[in-house]
Amino acid sequence: MNGLVNVTNTRFNPGDEEKSIDTQAVPESQQESNYSIRESDTSSVFDPNLGSYTEESFDEEDSPYPEVRSAVANFDDPTMPASTLRAWSLGLFWSIIIPGMNQFFYFRYPSVSIGSLVAQLIIFPLGRAWARFVPAVTIFGVSINPGPFTIKEHVLVTIMAGVGAQSAYATDVIAVQRVFYHQSNSFAYQWMLVMSTQLIGFSIGGIARRFLVNPPSMIWPNTLVACALFNTLHSQSYAGVGQHEGISRERYFVYAFAGAAVWYFIPGYLFQALSVFTWACWIAPRNVKINQIFGYRSGLGFSAITFDWNQIAFIGSPLATPWWAEANVMIGFFFFYWFLTPILYYNNVWHSQYMPISSLNAYDHTGKPYDVTRIINKNTALDKAAFDKYSPLYLSTTFVMSYGLSFLSITATITHAMIHFRKPVQLQLTRSLREPPDIHARLMSYYPQVPEWYYACIFLVTFAFACICIHVWPSGMTIWALVIALLIAVSYIIPIGMIQAITNRQVGLNVLTELLIGFMIPGKPNAMMIFKTYGYITMAQAMQFTADFKLGHYMKVPPRPMFWCQIVATAIAGTVQLGVQSWMFTNIVDLCDINQKDGFTCSSTQVFGTASVVWGVIGPALQFSKNQIYYGEFTCTHFLTPDRLIPSKR
Repeated sequence: MNGLVNVTNTRFNPGDEEKSIDTQAVPESQQESNYSIRESDTSSVFDPNLGSYTEESFDEEDSPYPEVRSAVANFDDPTMPASTLRAWSLGLFWSIIIPGMNQFFYFRYPSVSIGSLVAQLIIFPLGRAWARFVPAVTIFGVSINPGPFTIKEHVLVTIMAGVGAQSAYATDVIAVQRVFYHQSNSFAYQWMLVMSTQLIGFSIGGIARRFLVNPPSMIWPNTLVACALFNTLHSQSYAGVGQHEGISRERYFVYAFAGAAVWYFIPGYLFQALSVFTWACWIAPRNVKINQIFGYRSGLGFSAITFDWNQIAFIGSPLATPWWAEANVMIGFFFFYWFLTPILYYNNVWHSQYMPISSLNAYDHTGKPYDVTRIINKNTALDKAAFDKYSPLYLSTTFVMSYGLSFLSITATITHAMIHFRKPVQLQLTRSLREPPDIHARLMSYYPQVPEWYYACIFLVTFAFACICIHVWPSGMTIWALVIALLIAVSYIIPIGMIQAITNRQVGLNVLTELLIGFMIPGKPNAMMIFKTYGYITMAQAMQFTADFKLGHYMKVPPRPMFWCQIVATAIAGTVQLGVQSWMFTNIVDLCDINQKDGFTCSSTQVFGTASVVWGVIGPALQFSKNQIYYGEFTCTHFLTPDRLIPSKR
């Protein structure tokens, strides 16, 4: 193949000046000795994905990780087209269609979400059809059909379709302001809020790519699934798996895809009880305790057996997550939700038996849904006298447990990163000529990198948008609080990013930011929601940006087109989602009402709104401070002391 670069020839003739400083002017013998030094420095680093790695068994011309070797090519063709008119046309089209559809169904229960996998499958035949039927002519010197649809074009289009596919987090802020607090601000406010929250994380993620993209140990398991599918669709051959007898990857994929599509009609349409097979509740449908323990809608799901892949992969595909990480999640779930939660509930801790054992809503002292309009004034702030007259706010046991575990996980993230990832971070901070990059980094060094000032410009523009939203409209937020929210996100990006890159699990900052703003600016729900959005989604968007860059790193897509495709697609997707949401509130009757006839009950918005009441209107000082009902619920010792397990006997 013309221009092919394989693992035995990483010296690129056209553009040696683009080489990374790590590989420049270093003799091979010196590189070998330096590699030994690196191994001695990192041999004690905790890495559960490395398996039975030994220095003798490691092939320097490929990844030391077997899952990476089996899914990622260790060669590149720098002449292969990537950023073409065809790729941008398809990418822009799907960055409008998929986010718009997802936003429409986001407010419906059960919701339907179209992810990047669907886009990846649909785009492939469209790209092939474009290559076959569109004439090979040029417009202003740009070819509209540059030839066969390449794997790099496919990656670029898929990233554009998926980067903004899910509903923008800030759209929930706008929806809650409208549904809970009857506020409707201008489209300019909504657009700047969405753009700033979606893009400001990209600027920070770009700075973190040195720690989360380039190191070989940051494997990002979920991107490997996409890599394997890309290589299967394009019949890409690569090292690491060898030759095996049996059916081809393409045939296996067709069989699996057809079987899954046919099977889905059974639990999804013909016999929906198979989706959540709660057989124990069928035996005793009127037994309250049986339904509390074995039910799934407002119970703990002890008998939940599912034959529906959508239920299995609701929080992420288990096939892309390492087994040891899944086992940790399972152990924690069994202990905290299937062991500790029933103990707390049946001992009536926090008066929990007056409510469902599992619920997304907040309740008053009569067991009815909490009416937030009775405790706020015309400025959407807490009326303390009205609150004292009405009722404290009560939460279900699983809701309280989730808050407690969120705080425990945030603390554990920092300590885990300090114990296990301190040495890799130090090595990246002190990276020098003596440390050669892995094969994928050497191949990517051929392409010009994204200048740092690109990220600085994105940050300055989005930060200005954020300041305008806070200052011009009645948000209750302050600029100094915005700075603190961003500092929280920045401080957690490296530890959370390293954990996600290794385990495929992300720790959220939403509860931590809710607690902090609840003490900093109490009684202001708008300020709480905006602070939480900037503190949490900045980190989450940085992880999205970094994961996509890792996908491009694996598939050898030039970094600069990767950067621009994510920025442009995210801006378009956010604008489309705002338009769809505005149309829905105008044209759908009883939108976000629990009895909405078509199922547009806005369950996620209800959760977001409940959190705004707990942490924003009432605030942690009236919920979790000393002498309040949930005081001390976030410490393990307070969880397990006998006097807390039987407060009803006091």
